[in-house]
Amino acid sequence: MQGNEPGGFLSADLYADMSLAKGNLIVVPRANFYSILLNHRGPHGDMNRKFANKPEKMSMDDKIVSILKELIAESDYLLNLHDGSGYYYPKYISKWRNPRAFGQSIIADCEEYKISAQNKALKLGEMARSVIKEINQEITNNLHKFHFNNTRTDEPDSIHREQLKSATYYALTKHHIPAFGIETSKFLPSIDLKIRYHNLAINAFMKLFEIIPEQPGLFLEPPELKYLIVSINDQVPIVIKNKQALNIMAGDTINVAHVEANYERGLSVDILGYGSLNDFRKNFSIYKNTSLMIRKDNKVFAQIAIRVSRDKKVGLRAFDREKVSHFIIKVNGKKYLLKNNETLDVVRGDLLKIINILPESLAGQKDVCVNFKGFVGNWKNNTGEDREYLINTSRNLLARYSLYGQNKVYKIVVSRGKEVSGKMLVRITEPSLEYLILKINNQTYAVKNRESVYASLNDYLTVEAIKSNISEENEISIRVNGDPLMPGRAKRIRDIAGPNINTFRIDLIRKKLPFGEIYIKIE
Repeated sequence: MQGNEPGGFLSADLYADMSLAKGNLIVVPRANFYSILLNHRGPHGDMNRKFANKPEKMSMDDKIVSILKELIAESDYLLNLHDGSGYYYPKYISKWRNPRAFGQSIIADCEEYKISAQNKALKLGEMARSVIKEINQEITNNLHKFHFNNTRTDEPDSIHREQLKSATYYALTKHHIPAFGIETSKFLPSIDLKIRYHNLAINAFMKLFEIIPEQPGLFLEPPELKYLIVSINDQVPIVIKNKQALNIMAGDTINVAHVEANYERGLSVDILGYGSLNDFRKNFSIYKNTSLMIRKDNKVFAQIAIRVSRDKKVGLRAFDREKVSHFIIKVNGKKYLLKNNETLDVVRGDLLKIINILPESLAGQKDVCVNFKGFVGNWKNNTGEDREYLINTSRNLLARYSLYGQNKVYKIVVSRGKEVSGKMLVRITEPSLEYLILKINNQTYAVKNRESVYASLNDYLTVEAIKSNISEENEISIRVNGDPLMPGRAKRIRDIAGPNINTFRIDLIRKKLPFGEIYIKIE
């Protein structure tokens, strides 16, 4: 909420796209983006002091706070991320290390909040101290260790009565949910260290709240511009790559429609001398040389020169024909982004769909065709355009169009007329069984493909796990003599094989395609 506290909003950014194994997260990395662009605490006042407001006329800040209140109402907990002054300590040590400082502290409005209507109490101090104990194990510098900062907001002698207007106090008293402020110190020597300490605190709170990430690794890359998509005079947009110049005629109207970078949030475009700090997706008529400043939050990370000419004979708008930068492919429901000329490995039987190509300005051209060589999407009208068709790699491909006719490697080609704009390969491997985990009575075996294991008719057999190169295990069926054998269920071998059998076979099948077999020999 405060634009000059980057530790908070850059840390939150790392969690916005996090996959979770358990729980849910609502992440608002940049509630006050305008203040971030200005690198200012709050150009219209401190937004974190507006949660008690009930204005008759809503300012932009008030509208944002209203949205935040709606999100808080949907939540079970609240973490409010900040960078604070000095280093909090419960006793006065120095001007910058004392009870009035905020840095390196976990803040709550009270030690314990009692909810009389529900006959329960939120033990905020206990929660905060358990989190702090875990955080401080990872911090060696004693000055940087966290402390619990109980602002005692409701108490008449509190030195922090301003917190009555804060987001945490609102969440605690209006919605009765545990609410904490996480403050790293503005005095820390680097932004990376602020982000690290915020991450330690967030991760510890997530553990306390039993929110479990699938991928806990966090890494903050420097922002990097790939290209801009710019429309000139409402014509078909063009692509301007990093370090290229945009050449236009005097009076041309430009609109930056898209910024392609390694981040999605916190991006803004400023046309110097025109508009405001953020001119993204707005029309401007340009009459003099200027520049496009591309920012991530309040830091410029790329600059595109705009060169204006009045000579209509100069071919300033001649750009190279665009090439494919990436393919967007879905395999078994999961999306993959592949570079031009890259190879995608799949297993025969995987379901593949060409979603689209990048850049978007090329994908939208009417004369662009994306063709999977060896696949026909519409036999009645085969145009060669194969985007959005579901391709079964075991049944829908014509082997004679594969490389060398071996039914293993196929090409996806992007063309505009006779010109090839991009291509990639799809390499198909056969489904294969590495081993089957079988339990016979109390003994467990890892049995490789075509191997045998011995058992008696009165033994009980359980299929415990399958190790194969097939990512979707629910697509695999296990059968004996055509009858299903369910994983995890113990079954007597006599009931599986029959009474007079010396050997029987367990077949593993994916979509009618056998790929493994195990033999049980009767002793």
